[in-house]
Amino acid sequence: MAEFQIIQGGMGIGVSNWRLARAVALRGQLGVVSGTGLAAILARQLQNGDPAGDMRRALAAFPNQRIAEDILRQYFQPGRASRSTPYRLSPMSVVQSSRGLQELIVAANFVEVYLAKEGHAGKVGINLLEKIQMPTLASLFGAMLAGVDYVLMGAGIPRAIPGVLDAFAAGRAAEYRIDVADVPPGEVFVSRLDPAEFISPPPSSLPLTRPKFFAIVSSATLAMTLARKSNGRVDGFIVELPTAGGHNAPPRGQTMLNSRGEPIYGPRDEPDLGKIREIGLPFYLAGGYASPSGLAEARSHGASGIQVGTLFAFAEESGIDSALKGKAIAQAIAGTADVFTDPRTSPTGFPFKVLQLAGTLSEAAVYDERPRICDIGYLRQAYRKADGTLGYRCSAEPVEDYVKKGGELADTQGRKCLCNGLLGNLGLGQVSGNGYVELPLLTSGDDIANLPKVLRHTAGGRPLSDTYTAADVLGYLSGTDIN
Repeated sequence: MAEFQIIQGGMGIGVSNWRLARAVALRGQLGVVSGTGLAAILARQLQNGDPAGDMRRALAAFPNQRIAEDILRQYFQPGRASRSTPYRLSPMSVVQSSRGLQELIVAANFVEVYLAKEGHAGKVGINLLEKIQMPTLASLFGAMLAGVDYVLMGAGIPRAIPGVLDAFAAGRAAEYRIDVADVPPGEVFVSRLDPAEFISPPPSSLPLTRPKFFAIVSSATLAMTLARKSNGRVDGFIVELPTAGGHNAPPRGQTMLNSRGEPIYGPRDEPDLGKIREIGLPFYLAGGYASPSGLAEARSHGASGIQVGTLFAFAEESGIDSALKGKAIAQAIAGTADVFTDPRTSPTGFPFKVLQLAGTLSEAAVYDERPRICDIGYLRQAYRKADGTLGYRCSAEPVEDYVKKGGELADTQGRKCLCNGLLGNLGLGQVSGNGYVELPLLTSGDDIANLPKVLRHTAGGRPLSDTYTAADVLGYLSGTDIN
């Protein structure tokens, strides 16, 4: 029997923070933190003074206090001088990142999972993206040091992750193949992390438990491939439909666009749940199932439950700035929330759902005023130069820079800097030298239309509030449908 029926989706950057994951785990469901961008988040929260002391409390529990002290020395400030003070940037990841950056990533993931698990016995997972490979090993090791229970991973084919989890649990070094463009046949690039270099005593003497691994898939074919060909045990699947927020799998076959310019999904994009059920592993359905009847329907298909993201994204505990939450919830109540599946926004090339909100980067005119810059670099693509060394490029960086690095001009059209935009959602937007403040870029699934149902369920006949909690979402999902 499944440990839980509801998985709270791992929404980045920082939307699924430790507070949200903890609130869900405390109530017996799977709380999930997003592992994307945690190094930048930790560095900026420390520079903001860590007012509640949570980051410093978690760092005090980190197994290597030399690393914790170095991070505090570099980034902690009692408070930024003003909102116009630029943040000190953390370094950008490369195939084999510097020791200092690896230590920051390990510690940041430890901190987030430690806080999510603090003071209770509930289950906590971490969500990572196969498309963001270079910080992966350090992220996984840091999460495992804090006792993460589940690893969830999609946006690609994460066949190598189970073997990495096995290696770290045994205290062994792990290697992870990095996708590099312009590489001749037979040439391979890998990142490597040895736990012994970060923790003393040797990690084999630490109680590192191998977390369960759930792959996020969009088809039965991918699920079967991962079950049969991964380099270790796959423990289950999350089957994600294109109504889910964030990145979506591209439509199968030739991509057609509707009158709004969104990809059209058809019968070929509907996963064969019968074949997934035959694999014999637990699976959860995501995208369009966030309701009591959706949960019942998922169970009728043989699923263990559902993954829910959007309804949790705007709860009080999530990392989104409260003013942005208020605007999104107001739109949902008014029935005017507009989610656009943009085929061009993301540098990954995957369709990306954008919530249209005034004053955010979802508006073309607002984005056009943004200086085109790449200073965080999570979505950079490694490429091989003619001399055999590696370079890094992102289709959302300055166009002339991208083209000089061998990128195609057409790939830059319509691309937006997700790294800075998503950090802006948290109120952690960078301030550039000319005073420009990075603005938000919100993503949402189509289930934002169901937010009024959560509010009506919570109100119980009283006037609707414009805020709600993770507990309210769980109460709604365990109840009956409300029109």
